[in-house]
Parts: sequence; C-alpha cells; structure tokens
Amino acid sequence: MYFSAFFLTYFIGLGITIGAHRLYTHRCFKATPLIRAFLLLLQTASGQNSMFIWCRDHRLHHRYSDTDADPHNSKRGFFFSHVGWLMCKKHPYVIEFGKKINISDLQADWMVMFQKKYYSYLYILIAILLPVWIDVYFFGEPWVKAFLVLYCARYVVTLNYTWLVNSAAHIYGTRPYDKNQQPVESWIVSFFTSGEGWHNYHHAFPWDYKAAELSTHLNPTARIIEFLASIGMIYDLKSAPPDMVKNRIMRTGDGTHYELGNEEAKAAVKVSYPPLHPMNPTYTVTYEDPVISLKVERDTSKIISTN
Repeated sequence: MYFSAFFLTYFIGLGITIGAHRLYTHRCFKATPLIRAFLLLLQTASGQNSMFIWCRDHRLHHRYSDTDADPHNSKRGFFFSHVGWLMCKKHPYVIEFGKKINISDLQADWMVMFQKKYYSYLYILIAILLPVWIDVYFFGEPWVKAFLVLYCARYVVTLNYTWLVNSAAHIYGTRPYDKNQQPVESWIVSFFTSGEGWHNYHHAFPWDYKAAELSTHLNPTARIIEFLASIGMIYDLKSAPPDMVKNRIMRTGDGTHYELGNEEAKAAVKVSYPPLHPMNPTYTVTYEDPVISLKVERDTSKIISTN
C-alpha cells in the first residue's frame, strides 16, 4: 500500500509539473492528444482545482508576482504564501486583475473545458474512488486504511510539495539570474517537487521547458519531458538560448551563479552545511530581499508588495 501511495504521489505530481505548469500554463512545448488527456487526468487527481483555474491563477502569479495582485504573495510571509492564501478572502486586486489575464487558449481547448465542467465528478472518481478500489480489490487492503493512505495522506503530501514552490522558493535561496525578482533557487524545493525549485531562473525565463538552466540537476521533470520528446509524444520544446541566459546573469544576477558569479557575492551567502548542488550552495542568504516593483494596467501606485 505504501508503495502505491508513493507511486501515486509521484505520478500525480507530474500532472502538475509537466501538465498544469509547463504545458498548459506556460506552453513550453506541445503534446499529442493522448499525452494531454493523460496529464489532465493526473492533474484532476491532484485535487488542486480544475486545469482552467490552476493555469489562470498561475498566469496571474507570474504577471504580478509578489504583489497584492498575486494570489499567494510571498511578501505577506511564509504561512500566507504556503497555505494561508487559501484560508482567507482574496485580495480585491487578485479578483480584478485576474479577469484581465489572457486565457483564450484554455477556453479554446475542449479537453480543458470538459474537465472544468465536470471537475467535481471526475475528481471523486479519479482521485478517491478509483485508487482506493484498486488497492482494496487487487491487494486486499481494508477500505478505511486504503482511503486514509491512498487519498488523505497522499493528498496532504502532494499539496504541501506544490505549496513549497509558492512559499520556500520565493523566500529562502539565491538569485543568480535576476536579483530584482523575489523568486529564488532552492535545491530543497527542487528535490521535493521534481525540479520546480529553480525558481529564480523560471521567473526570468518562464517559457523554458526545463524551468531551470540545466535539466541534469534535481530536475526529473525536464528529463521526462526530454524522453517523451525523443519518442515523439511531445514536440516543439522551447528553451532560453545560452547567450540570453548568460547576458541575464551578467546584467541582473546577484553574483551567486555557480559559474559566472563573483567571489564577493558568493561570500555573502551563509553556508551552514556542505552544499548539495553548486548552483545553490544554501537556502539562507544574508542580504536583504529585493523590493518588487511592477507596472500594472490601472494604477501602479496601488499594486504594492505587502510587508
């Protein structure tokens, strides 16, 4: 049973990392109808709302990252950005500016709209009934145990892994690509989320299918995408050119890049244990967080970071 729970947790997570995030939100690549349908099923099982709403909110997050128009504004603290944003009323700017986000591609996708229309029924079937029934019928597990492990425990773990990207990956880490943005590089988050923690890079180049400079360091999601591309299941992968990445590092980076950084900036990073990855020697930095300043359509002075 516990192996089944681990298996479900991992593959349902791919419905978020590959499906909701890199394919449907950022359009980092294209996929065959079979893969798109499979990723929609996995995302449904994650219980993180319909693909339509997930992508709309994430596009809003990128457009107004770490401001009051961001659904999980990290400037309001770790708890708020991790789970608190789901426990209170949305900020008025989240509602107002959320209506202006371009979601025409999602509205034109019949699979996405079908899932949106029947999400509640699909969720009960795919996330709860089907996995629990399979474990009871084929492996002889008690109904209650199967429900508590394969649904309740698995759901809590999956949610918290995803929320780490909103919280820890916006607070604890380095900013080698853009020091003017709040998101950071975090190997810890990448470890738990299959490569979603290289967040400073991702916000600098959100269209890159790797969501990171490299696909070889704690980024199994990128490796799976590359495998699916090699067998023709996905295609037209987008990636930031090396020269563009290098120029961004030199122009806006905080100097902590593993290869192009400088010793003075690296010395400002407090390393309290051996680094597990050269691109992110630690997740605690001694320099101050950047001040976020974003332009908005209506009134720039009112969309501010909440301290």
